[in-house]
Amino acid sequence: MPKPTLETNRGKVVARLEREGWVPRHGGDHDVYKHSAKPGRIVVARHRTLSIGVARVIAKAAGWLN
Repeated sequence: MPKPTLETNRGKVVARLEREGWVPRHGGDHDVYKHSAKPGRIVVARHRTLSIGVARVIAKAAGWLN
């Protein structure tokens, strides 16, 4: 089974998070997103391109991966 491709473009990741109800709360060097119905938080670094590892962590926290 092929692995799903992970989005590493920060702008696209943030846009999807916001479409799905994640709200930016605060952040210094990173943006922190919280969701009213989902537990936890998602921290997104302020880089144009995210590393594969960071993209995977964000996707798992957002529920995009199993």
